[in-house]
Amino acid sequence: MGAAGRPSREPVPYAAAVLYQAAARLLAYPDAELAGGLPLVGDALRSLGTQGAGVLLPLVEHLAAAEPAAAAEAYVGTFDFTSRHCLHLTWWTEGDTRRRGAALVRFKEHYRRYGLEPRGDDLPDFLPVVLEFCAETRTDTLLREHRPALELLRLALTENGTPYARVLEAVCGTLPGASPADRAQAMAMARGGPPSEDVGLVPYGHLGLLPVLTE
Repeated sequence: MGAAGRPSREPVPYAAAVLYQAAARLLAYPDAELAGGLPLVGDALRSLGTQGAGVLLPLVEHLAAAEPAAAAEAYVGTFDFTSRHCLHLTWWTEGDTRRRGAALVRFKEHYRRYGLEPRGDDLPDFLPVVLEFCAETRTDTLLREHRPALELLRLALTENGTPYARVLEAVCGTLPGASPADRAQAMAMARGGPPSEDVGLVPYGHLGLLPVLTE
């Protein structure tokens, strides 16, 4: 362990940290603040010249060209009306059970080990919050721990045809190993537990609560 109880793993590459920050911004509600920041997000991604950045740039261009009302309607329609597109990672592992409260506490404890606290009203497992944390701390532990949830969300968004699927594609592309091709492979990944180098992390939770098994 490093200072103040921090994990001693090497920091993620700078390009991955920039991508996490861009992904966090692109998953935010498309209001005037996001619209104003899109040129900066686009410039940052283009400066990277990586495959992940190339995956995200079409979404930046899509949001920049969209009418504000249409962009807002598309966002709400994508994320607010179906649990299969849930951006809260503990929902995928714990569902709406009492165990979820303990899982949220673990997120907060992880942030505090880095001297950070979630800002605003969002829960600590909200994916944009997690991505901002990963960008600031140059870590990917929380993303690795919840890889099956990220992959299942990626698959669901891809099936929906929304351009927001690109965010999950880019984020998953920074993690070790190939992404599963379908839900069965994603579930097999979940049953396998966290990667071996992450021994000691909280397991993925009750697979029976995953939405792909109940819809």
